[in-house]
Amino acid sequence: MAVSSLLVPLLLLFTSSSVALGNEVGNIGHYPVVVSTWPFKEAVRAAWRAIDSGFSAVDAVVEGCSACEELRCDGTVGPGGSPDENGETTLDALVMNGATMEVGAVAAMRYVKDGIKAARLVMQHTRHTLLVGEQASAFAISMGLQGPTNLSSSDSIQKWSKWKKDRCQPNFWKNIVPVDRCGPYHPKEIAELGEGTCSNANLMAAVESRSSHIGLHNHDTISMAVIGKEGHIAVGTSTNGATYKIPGRVGDGPIAGSSSYADDEVGACGATGDGDIMMRFLPCYQVVESMRLGMEPKLAAQDAIRRIARKFPDFVGAVFAINKNGLHAGACHGWTFQYSVRSLEMEDVEVFTVHP
Repeated sequence: MAVSSLLVPLLLLFTSSSVALGNEVGNIGHYPVVVSTWPFKEAVRAAWRAIDSGFSAVDAVVEGCSACEELRCDGTVGPGGSPDENGETTLDALVMNGATMEVGAVAAMRYVKDGIKAARLVMQHTRHTLLVGEQASAFAISMGLQGPTNLSSSDSIQKWSKWKKDRCQPNFWKNIVPVDRCGPYHPKEIAELGEGTCSNANLMAAVESRSSHIGLHNHDTISMAVIGKEGHIAVGTSTNGATYKIPGRVGDGPIAGSSSYADDEVGACGATGDGDIMMRFLPCYQVVESMRLGMEPKLAAQDAIRRIARKFPDFVGAVFAINKNGLHAGACHGWTFQYSVRSLEMEDVEVFTVHP
């Protein structure tokens, strides 16, 4: 009797602690689970339907990100958004299998609208990790994806035309001349030598706070993590990059460990924000490795964001973290972040809000 009376409260304590720890949410060992950056509910629903139909975690990630590409989520995913300086839309995408650690990715891909499907083809049919530019497009088309097709839209061209009329401001150049109009640009130091002066005046005239370049509707990403019915984990990322980026620019989207990362033994992470800054820190690799060392998702996410903010206090970005048991959390800097979740305990997708 004494042993039984002790077991009951201990069992209750364990059960209650498995439901929520701090601000983290999740049930230990309960999956499948789908998590995505931002309130991209239709994308999460598409991934959930795939899992519910018996698809693998990788396939569910592809289904979810493809839905976002087709819907052109916030104009920052898929074709028809985020024109570069030449008015062209290009795509970056990545998919990662947390069971095998295989990765497929494409970057600066032109003329093919299915970014995440192209990334999966790289993973399935090559021994490479990343293909870029027109060669990535040629590969995707040769493997059966539709193309070549114009990835621009009337909205993206209109946005680009207005930007040109505004003297190409803001842009991503620095330490150049001219500072107040469209290019071609030249290094400021060369111009100063030509003028016979070493003045540093107005050296940073064209450099604004990076936060003025980055926002919810001009630089965004869908990063998605799926834990399948058998506990296998996959992640995927799709984006059309930073609006008015310098042609050829590749951000964190197709970089494993930066925009997303997964390991069946630990969990997964997805990121969004200023990819040029964030990719220097591999925040999602950091999150997963911190969880491997015993950190809970919330602390791991906060730690990864703080590492970036210490060096770049005006950067804008966020991550979500989910461990292999389905416990999830988020952290952000410079903006209020939202991420979407669907799990067995939910009747539909739920959106969680994280404040800086």
